[in-house]
Amino acid sequence: MPEGMIYKALSGYYYVVDDEGREVQCRARGIFKKRGESPLVGDRVRFAATENGEGTVDEILPRTTALVRPPVANADMAVLVFSVVRPELNLQLLDKFLVHTEHAGLDALIVLTKTDAAEESDEWERIRADIESARALYTAIGYETIATSSKRGDGIGELRERLVGHISVFAGQSGVGKSSLLNALVPGLRLETSEISEKLGRGRHTTRHVELVRLGGGGYVADTPGFSQLDFAELGIEQIGDCFREFRELAPGCKFRGCTHLHEPGCAVRAAKESGEIAPSRYDHYAGFMAEWKENRRRY
Repeated sequence: MPEGMIYKALSGYYYVVDDEGREVQCRARGIFKKRGESPLVGDRVRFAATENGEGTVDEILPRTTALVRPPVANADMAVLVFSVVRPELNLQLLDKFLVHTEHAGLDALIVLTKTDAAEESDEWERIRADIESARALYTAIGYETIATSSKRGDGIGELRERLVGHISVFAGQSGVGKSSLLNALVPGLRLETSEISEKLGRGRHTTRHVELVRLGGGGYVADTPGFSQLDFAELGIEQIGDCFREFRELAPGCKFRGCTHLHEPGCAVRAAKESGEIAPSRYDHYAGFMAEWKENRRRY
């Protein structure tokens, strides 16, 4: 039985590309519905041809990862897209995305967009200092960052090379340039983009369904709204700290097991913060996320 990967799901159909590059439009067998299962974009599947030239998805092969929002299987990298101007770079939101990326078991690549627009701004010197500071911070933690301009093509080649061999999920606020970035990565793609609202300072999501787009050098990327609900509902209180890489490395040195890094004596994380080993912004954002988690639990 032939195997392939679902690269698009739309209106009850699953579009499968086989290992020879042939594309087949398939329906899923009824057995999946009975089991309460559903094929996902990114799934490796076994399928069978039908008489009308289409096919049926017969078996879903084991997954390495499975995201709910967006519904993508076997992704191994989250491309976190943040603009440096309109909307302004928001490190608290970036840290929230990183927590969810770590929890999902994906590697993270931070991509900063709209450097061309930033250079034309009257505040370019301040913005440039913010960019350099952010890149230094996240590089020290272990995250790779790439600065790009879709309009000028800056950083596009570097980004394309980094995505080779991966199934990547693009995530970020509306209006940061995800679709423009993909259009620059894949010539001829022509994804719809949206203008920034002057009143709100942000755009609107233009993606209607999840589809994996093949890169010329190999690899697939999904243009999606990304993690649509960043409310920590799926995380336990100890998991938030584990999703901060530098905290996770220090936690074994805490005096108490299950340390929340907020008030316990002998906390290695707070000691590192006091000595300057941990960035104040990262710790402050962590404390805010913990407060948000507790408030959500109290409310619900």
